[in-house]
Amino acid sequence: MRRISSRGRTSHLSHRRTATVALTGAAALIAAAVQAGAAGAAPAPPRPGKVNPAHAAVGLTPSQRAELIRDADAARAATAREIGLGGKEQLIVKDVVKDADGTLHTRYERTYGGLPVLGGDLVVTTAGSGRTLDVVRATGATLKVAGLTPAVPREAAEKQAVQRAKALGATRPAADSVRRVIWAATGKPVLAYETVVGGLQDDGTPNQLHVITDAATGKKLYEYQGVRNGIGNTQYSGQVTLTTTQSGSTYTLTDGARGNHRTYNLNHGSSGTGTLFSQSSDTWGNGSNSNAATAGADAHYGAALTWDFYKNTFGRNGIKNNGAGAYSRVHYGNSYVNAFWDDSCFCMTYGDGSGNAKPLTSIDVAGHEMSHGVTSATANLNYSGESGGLNEATSDIMAAGVEFSANNSTDAGDYFVGEKIDINGDGTPLRYMDKPSRDGASKDNWYSGIGGVDVHYSSGPANHFFYLLSEGSGAKVVGGVSYDSPTADGLPVTGIGRDKALQIWYRALTTKWTSTTNYAGARTGTLAAAGELYGASSAEYKAVQDAWAGVGVGSRSGGGGGGTSYESTTPVAVPDNGPAVTSAITVSGRTGNAPGNLQVSVDISHTWRGDLVIDLVGPSGTAYRLKNFSSSDSADDVIATYTVNASAETANGTWTLRVQDQATYDTGTINSWKLTFP
Repeated sequence: MRRISSRGRTSHLSHRRTATVALTGAAALIAAAVQAGAAGAAPAPPRPGKVNPAHAAVGLTPSQRAELIRDADAARAATAREIGLGGKEQLIVKDVVKDADGTLHTRYERTYGGLPVLGGDLVVTTAGSGRTLDVVRATGATLKVAGLTPAVPREAAEKQAVQRAKALGATRPAADSVRRVIWAATGKPVLAYETVVGGLQDDGTPNQLHVITDAATGKKLYEYQGVRNGIGNTQYSGQVTLTTTQSGSTYTLTDGARGNHRTYNLNHGSSGTGTLFSQSSDTWGNGSNSNAATAGADAHYGAALTWDFYKNTFGRNGIKNNGAGAYSRVHYGNSYVNAFWDDSCFCMTYGDGSGNAKPLTSIDVAGHEMSHGVTSATANLNYSGESGGLNEATSDIMAAGVEFSANNSTDAGDYFVGEKIDINGDGTPLRYMDKPSRDGASKDNWYSGIGGVDVHYSSGPANHFFYLLSEGSGAKVVGGVSYDSPTADGLPVTGIGRDKALQIWYRALTTKWTSTTNYAGARTGTLAAAGELYGASSAEYKAVQDAWAGVGVGSRSGGGGGGTSYESTTPVAVPDNGPAVTSAITVSGRTGNAPGNLQVSVDISHTWRGDLVIDLVGPSGTAYRLKNFSSSDSADDVIATYTVNASAETANGTWTLRVQDQATYDTGTINSWKLTFP
């Protein structure tokens, strides 16, 4: 369910996922420099604060994008072999992003034995010469399934899904579809059924529940909602200019300048497309919901602003970057207090709010819902657990970008969500980005159990990160609005400005993240993006580190709270139930022994952290246990700072982080680790 709100909805259960790791910003830059050196002179590094022009995305026309997709499709068999896929696996091209230096980021989906692989998506980055620079995978697991014949009948999977949908308030007696798939998003790949149940939920929102069932055991593996919630005289933005279409003496809310985006009136219905807004006058609405066209004008205006924001900010040509418009539906249901995005209709839908008095058609809500479509067309972040929180946060973040870029004095830009629609009935916003917990439910910072929180609230740390990266911590006034943003570690964060923060987030979304990306992967991806855009030694790169540390994800640049830090950012794979792996840091130039409060910060992606045993090994060979094996520790990843009494060790020498996976089915990666001497 990708909606603007989750009021009254139950939380999602926690689940296991396979994390993915992209090259760090430094590693990505090195790889690009090596490749550029092979072809000629490497591009000059960007000036401080300036985007590296070589890594700026090129705005593609629909025909140019289609040509790149055709080229990638023609080469997909060779690409599959080059990146080590098996004979039963095939790639399906989904999207292509091209940088100014000719680098291509091609996003693929995958099949195995002709079956779709859910969680099998990947991004392949290639230089202009065709050389592969990087592969980011939604799963690191090898695709190998014993057989493709189910042991569990199709009917059993359908019954399970229908019962689950009923528990959520849906009334549909049968599934809309059941298909065989390979489920690879949460550990060992297995043959499964994907069952989709439609109908309506108990609050009137369309239901599109996807349930994944193990085809060998009948066990439910995963579930998520496929529906995503988020001159005209408008209700919220004053009198604005709308792009409409005239045919004879009739005008319609059809935007010919933006892919023929259309706006329809459902007239309180809950199905179908509705009726295209049409009238003899080109003045729409009266500023009040007493006129049905007012909400239409708001939605049409918000869609145009969102299209323009993506076009002007990122060079993106529509939601799918193919020049095609979506459509909007207003006046959904009766007193429906929500809005949502639906991939199946490629449309945004808005209710009229409590008492049909406050349609959910403000600028930021429109930006939120359309941005769900952009996420679906790019990383397609799974709408559950940590990836679901990142999905919701992406819509909130881009909605803020839309609202600021609109520069509308009646609805000025801010770091709130839904401040105009009064969804709480007391004039307060729906969500706050400077301190998300102000809404009473969202989380300010990451913690190991956040994957079990409703995605509208687990989005909090990412929203908080974006605010800190944009504006910095502490009390301040931005555009006449007062904010006060704390940090998880109590240390300050210096912002780099909203424009740069948006560029970093968008590049990570479109070139670094996959369907299973979690908070650790989001940090890795945004660092890679910042490194490519501004340089790995830039203030922007360091600010990304600090802003993530400010919400409890990873460690700070330069040790944060003082002292001297030594860090390794070379990724090291952690094999499934295999031998221990190590990552070394050499400390030199210090005198005497190490302190009694040596800080050890680790960033490890893993799909079942309880499997891990982690030690710090000092120069003397003495091991200091940081984390024990625990079969009950079912969360993902280890992103933590440990304090070690290392006073018996000499400070100088080689320090080693030793990590071992001691159980089957899950793998991981040491992304980075750091020693800080206070």
